[in-house]
Amino acid sequence: MISGGFDMGGSWRSSGGMSSRGSFGSRSSGWRGSDDSVEVDPDAKAFDQDVVRRMLPFLAPHRGQLVVAIFLVLVTSCATMAGPYLIKVAIDDGVLKEDARILAFAATLYLLSLVVMGVSSYTHGAMIAAISQRMLHTLRVRVVTHLQKLSFRYLDSNEIGVIIARVTSDVNALNNAFSQGTMTLVADLLGLVLILAVMLLLDPALSLATFVVMPLMYLITRIFSGQARQRFREVRHRVGQVYANLQENISGVRVAQSFTREDLNYRQFQGTNRENLDATMRAARVMAAFPPAVELVTALAIGIVIVYGGYRVLNDAMSLGVFVAFLSYVQQFFMPIREISAWYTNLQQAMAGGERIFQLLDTDPEIVDKPDAPALPVVDGHVRFKDVTFGYDPKQPVLTNINLEVRPGETIALVGPTGAGKTSIVNLLMRFYDVQEGRITIDGHDLRDVQIRSLRSKVGMVLQDSFLFSGTILENIRYGKPDATMEEVEAAAHAVGIDGFIRRLPDGYNTAVMERGGRLSVGQRQLICFARALLIDPHILILDEATSSVDAHTEILIQRALATLLEGRTAFVIAHRLSTIKNADNILVLRDGKIVERGAHDALLAAQGFYAELYTTGVSAGMDGEQSLEEPSAVPST
Repeated sequence: MISGGFDMGGSWRSSGGMSSRGSFGSRSSGWRGSDDSVEVDPDAKAFDQDVVRRMLPFLAPHRGQLVVAIFLVLVTSCATMAGPYLIKVAIDDGVLKEDARILAFAATLYLLSLVVMGVSSYTHGAMIAAISQRMLHTLRVRVVTHLQKLSFRYLDSNEIGVIIARVTSDVNALNNAFSQGTMTLVADLLGLVLILAVMLLLDPALSLATFVVMPLMYLITRIFSGQARQRFREVRHRVGQVYANLQENISGVRVAQSFTREDLNYRQFQGTNRENLDATMRAARVMAAFPPAVELVTALAIGIVIVYGGYRVLNDAMSLGVFVAFLSYVQQFFMPIREISAWYTNLQQAMAGGERIFQLLDTDPEIVDKPDAPALPVVDGHVRFKDVTFGYDPKQPVLTNINLEVRPGETIALVGPTGAGKTSIVNLLMRFYDVQEGRITIDGHDLRDVQIRSLRSKVGMVLQDSFLFSGTILENIRYGKPDATMEEVEAAAHAVGIDGFIRRLPDGYNTAVMERGGRLSVGQRQLICFARALLIDPHILILDEATSSVDAHTEILIQRALATLLEGRTAFVIAHRLSTIKNADNILVLRDGKIVERGAHDALLAAQGFYAELYTTGVSAGMDGEQSLEEPSAVPST
């Protein structure tokens, strides 16, 4: 009988075989489910020719190994089939005829076939595992590489969890079906053909009598496959809910504790986990019912062999050796049928995963280089927006008829309420998106006419979200310039005033930061991001709310550094704090996607316009002397 259980991915993991192929080898017979995020669409194709066709290039580099592996599968199947036949020879020609030489010869060949089967089975298994892992690597690299090229618009319209599922669960499901699953199918089909051939050669009449149980086997398999797919879908759905609830509770543990929500959150998780348990138990009952049903059919077939075959032996219509061999072949006959049934559902899952993967790979990046686009040469930083209109939804523009000119070395501040279009302007400058109308140039070069990499290599950007990668502080500062010398790294850190803090850490610049920099304060993370941008020595610098999360002392350090670091660089500064923009050469005031005012701080105040209104509101609502240039009803953000 099968023993095992479901893992957290909603997959049944078998820990034992149900029966062996006669006395001559065994194979585990557990049903293999799929990862929790790979769901089976009830209307999905069981076999999609397009997915198969597009998977062939991933198999092509390994076709030599595949041919060898298939040959070894054939060798394994032949050696397996030889066992019962050699037993038949040993009984009929050795034992019954009292011929010791034939008995010894049959026994020797039997042992030799065991060795051949073991070696060939291990070798083709290792080869398929190697091919599987190489395919998995190639396919996953292809997907991740393509994801890196996709435009922000794609990432904006798709959940991160769904994208991650493409790279993990869908790739695994597709890989398993086309490498390990395909070879299992080949082995099972070869085994079925050989078993049928040998049984018919040994005794056609007994073979036909045995096949009477096949309609019953087909009916059981059909019912089981449908029930299993339905139950596994439910399990994967419930497991997904458990993961989502667990992730939310871990991510929001500080909020939960501050509002004393622990008991309520526990009860909610307990309910979600109970639903997962119930779904898993329903699937387990289906799993528990299938092996006894198959055993019953196998027992019926064996019973037919014993009754009808025994009768033929007693009437000298069949030898005792054939009778024993036939019993062994009947036991082996239902194993591949069982595994093919399991493979069918795995194939359906793989087809659905493959369709989703190739849909992703077929998504063309919106932002691409023109053919033979030149690299952007060394620039002075003269930026112009000419009649620029842009919207994340082309039908709903967020910027309308934007015209601005920033001369080399100037610092431009962008202010305005939430949703005014400040961040959209710098997103267009980085060419994360393309304009719908108008053009943007740097030193006269249209951004759409130059290589994207060369453009972004000349622009440094510090965002409000101080994102740090897993690794050391040194690696994070070097992120944009991996070959930077230690002196260059230290100079960048010193310029933003964080060098002293880093040196006081136990491992200095080699101190490891946790995911997203969890061991550091918000201000420290922001300063490291600032040093990271400065290290690439950008011609143009963008500060998108870069000082919004730092305290007053840290901001003073940055302000001191900026006076030197911005010299000779064109800078775009988005900020709500007055201290970060009052010294800008020009302030652009945006409202509803349009520039409504522009000029120096004092001139704008004197004009008593929208900027003065924002300033007055910020002073009256400011804390600790920090003025916020944001409408009172707006949430501070860009």
